Amino acid sequence: MDYEKLLNMAAELGYQLMYSGAEIYRVEESVQRLLHAYGLERPEVFAIPNCVIVSVTTPEGHPITRMRRVPAHGTDIELLEHCNALCRRLCAEAPPLDEAQARTAALPEETPRHSPRWMLLGYGVAPAFFAPLFGGGLWDTVSAFLCGLAVGACLLYGGRFIGANSFFRTALCSALAALLAMLLVKAGVGRSVDVVTISALMVLVPGMALTNAMREIMAGDTFSALSRTADAILAASAIALGAAAGQALGGLF
Repeated sequence: MDYEKLLNMAAELGYQLMYSGAEIYRVEESVQRLLHAYGLERPEVFAIPNCVIVSVTTPEGHPITRMRRVPAHGTDIELLEHCNALCRRLCAEAPPLDEAQARTAALPEETPRHSPRWMLLGYGVAPAFFAPLFGGGLWDTVSAFLCGLAVGACLLYGGRFIGANSFFRTALCSALAALLAMLLVKAGVGRSVDVVTISALMVLVPGMALTNAMREIMAGDTFSALSRTADAILAASAIALGAAAGQALGGLF
């Protein structure tokens, strides 16, 4: 058994799971099950939102450790589903390590991606569905759709101008949504600034991160839970600051 290859493959799978937005317990349990399937009795796996550490001891008593740093990431349900399916297949079949490594390395390329047009449409449709829930009428729904398109375009195509800092990116997008909502209402397209604004901002709310944080608190992964909670609080602060700035700017017109 080539334990170096096995450890590299397990660490890569853990990395892909974490990068897709998986919960901490899912990452650790998946990697442990994978290593158990290849005959290792007591593997050690430690994961936090930006790091995965896998350690095993060979039958000869030599400890081997791999660490993968995970960059800033969001949630990719398609990739998460493919990682889960691959982990189950590898645990059931335990194929040769070269084949398992190739399957794991091919995960990002094999995961289907939606085109930017469909993603932009999704950013517009989501606020349009929220507007009636908040008591908006037809024209509020139309305005929310337009604001959602603006936020989606800012997120999808404005990365090179905004930068990679998620706090400033979220603040700028929320400011744009609030400003556009006020302008649309003043132009007579929308009826309620509050309904249009909050509907557009819903696409920026870090609901998944906060949900995972609460789940990890209950599971006892305190460090990871605090990290995710801090991210969610920063995102909420950016939304609030950006919306306030957008409304202040809109009041000047």
